[in-house]
Amino acid sequence: MRFDIDGGAAAIAGELARVGEATEAAGATELTLMDHFFQIAPSGLPAESEMLEGYTSLGFLSAHTSTISLGLLVTGVTYRHPGILAKTVTTLDVLSGGRAMFGIGAAWYDREHLALGVPYPPLAERFERLEETLQICGQMWDPDNSGPFEGKHYRLAETLCVPQPVHRPEVVIGGSGERKTLRLVAQYGDACNLFADSVEGIDHKLGVLRRHCDDVGRDYDDIRKTIVPMDRPSPDAASRDEFVRSMAGYAKLGVDTVIVAPMTGSPAAWIDGMAPVVPQLADLG
Repeated sequence: MRFDIDGGAAAIAGELARVGEATEAAGATELTLMDHFFQIAPSGLPAESEMLEGYTSLGFLSAHTSTISLGLLVTGVTYRHPGILAKTVTTLDVLSGGRAMFGIGAAWYDREHLALGVPYPPLAERFERLEETLQICGQMWDPDNSGPFEGKHYRLAETLCVPQPVHRPEVVIGGSGERKTLRLVAQYGDACNLFADSVEGIDHKLGVLRRHCDDVGRDYDDIRKTIVPMDRPSPDAASRDEFVRSMAGYAKLGVDTVIVAPMTGSPAAWIDGMAPVVPQLADLG
């Protein structure tokens, strides 16, 4: 969602609380935010537009929701040390009563890295760091293993994490890369998140994921499939109906969750307008 809320910065907190309430009232299953510090170009807004830090915002939302899962779609692996990141997600899970998701990806927005002084290593290294982060978080969330971690990029003397999460956060790996990202999904992920430009494209990506699962001995059906459609629906009835029809093909492929974002200055009202879509999408499954 966008944070340049009608009414300015002073109105953001109240509107974000209403977003949480509206999302639960609509019957949605999860509420996610971006992990960015500048607004991103795909939003159609300039980088100077309002943006909030993701995990702080999710902590706020945990106090204004009671049932819905909360997470970032997706955490940029470069922004936080893995040990601190695991503790941050654990804190969200404990304070929300076991509702944290752990979305993670290799990060891509070079401008905010360079602007804020965050190291931006080459893509291959970012994927190495992503895999080590997944390993570290798995170890942090293992109550029987608080020992050291020795990797190429990260070395932890202890992986102590107390308290443990109320419920081990679902690991959602974002990205469509066939050689690296989908292999990491097969090996470490509980769910994948793909950008959906066509049913045929997603069918191909899921076929690649299935082959990676076969290679590592993972049950493909254990992985939840989620998508972000490239076309954004609007709350008017005709657009909603067309959107539901366009999702039917993805449902047939086994896609479990569709994630859409309000890109208006009044996101809670947008969610209210989109609420009829939620049971219609559920019926597709």
